Amino acid sequence: MTFSAPFDNSFAALPASFYTRITPTPVADPKLLAFNADLAKTLGLGEAGDEDLAFTFSGNELPQGADPLAQLYAGHQFGNFNPQLGDGRAILLGEVVDSTGTRRDIQLKGSGPTPYSRGGDGRAWLGPVLREYVVSEAMHALGIPTTRALAAVATGEDIYRETALPGGVLTRVAASHLRVGTFQVFAHRGEVENLSTLTDYAIERHYPNADGPMGLLRAVCAAQAELIAAWMSVGFIHGVMNTDNCSISGETIDYGPCAFMDAFHANRVFSSIDRQGRYAFSNQPQMAVWNMAQLATALIQQLDDPDAAVAEATEIVHAMPALIEAAWLKRFGAKIGIAEPLAEDAALIDDLLALMQQDGADFTNAFRALSGETPQDQFLDQGAFATWQAEWQARIASESDPVAVMNAANPVIIPRNHRIEQMIQAAVAGDMAPFERLMKALATPYQTTDTDLRRAPTDGEIVPATFCGT
Repeated sequence: MTFSAPFDNSFAALPASFYTRITPTPVADPKLLAFNADLAKTLGLGEAGDEDLAFTFSGNELPQGADPLAQLYAGHQFGNFNPQLGDGRAILLGEVVDSTGTRRDIQLKGSGPTPYSRGGDGRAWLGPVLREYVVSEAMHALGIPTTRALAAVATGEDIYRETALPGGVLTRVAASHLRVGTFQVFAHRGEVENLSTLTDYAIERHYPNADGPMGLLRAVCAAQAELIAAWMSVGFIHGVMNTDNCSISGETIDYGPCAFMDAFHANRVFSSIDRQGRYAFSNQPQMAVWNMAQLATALIQQLDDPDAAVAEATEIVHAMPALIEAAWLKRFGAKIGIAEPLAEDAALIDDLLALMQQDGADFTNAFRALSGETPQDQFLDQGAFATWQAEWQARIASESDPVAVMNAANPVIIPRNHRIEQMIQAAVAGDMAPFERLMKALATPYQTTDTDLRRAPTDGEIVPATFCGT
């Protein structure tokens, strides 16, 4: 039986210079490990048994209507420009228009080499596949714009990094896979016609009310500002905010060396490849602005009046820090029970974060405890917390329902690093129960009562670094 999907492929109708048509490389013995049936229903996908799903989402059998291709893009990686990157281990099967009327990409990750693999094998090992599955679906449940996970398949083949590791393929769903780097590749080459075509396509697909290239820039800046504030409000660190990992749609994309903080520190870094702390927690706002400056530089090359374009682009990018600050204040104000925070409330929030950093308080548990009876138990210096608490309670006395506001903003559970690592180790050994337990708990992050999964790691469980997985 051939798995069916109502494909309606628009990116494949763009000029051939935007991509390379290529089919996935078959794997030896595909086994379905996870399938997101609710997402599949939203996408309007057909029903099938596990074996058919495994063959489809490993790349062994193409669903009818698929038009597989690898996308071209460039990108700044840790500030250094690479003029050609592209999908080195991912293949876009095609697009569907879901039940909400939103166009979605369906992409395989780990599906074999492409012309953009740069000498790599185009494969993924099972650990990063399951990590992205769990974290992306957790982000969705937290209400943060993100790519989604549709399926995870074990390939029955080993791949080789430092050692032999079991292979896997992830099926990712996204509003699109257009990145800042997609614009950069054509700007770098001076291919103005392609750049203009891409701009029109991005506007039509994502921001139909945007007025031309500068309207697109303004819309993407606004979306990224909201995204960064949302990340920070749950203690998320992307870890690799390169321009090729910065989505035009405003979704979180590419869960490589990402992590959620346990003990709070403003400069926390987990990514093993971020040796200078470029993408540390507190640096994420300025890195988002930097990425938008690169998008602006690419977009202005198609405009007839470069001086006017530079002036307008500069104004748009320079306005972005204020957008992030406003979105941050809204998010963090809610975390302390203030539905409509004022500018002066930022000092109250900053004082709490300073206390958390001083005491090594757990970011998630400390914020959630504010709506409970004993929030002071999250802090070592309870006297200092009591001083802050008195000022805070005076501030929220006029709020109509601060507890409800806090409980809607502060999750009980996040995908903690040590739980993800334990889940991966179990899955590699053939036990998917920890994966299934995590997925169930993370589906209701503001309600879950599983005290074991919400517990911060012990000293022996701390995961100090996360890895890209390529």
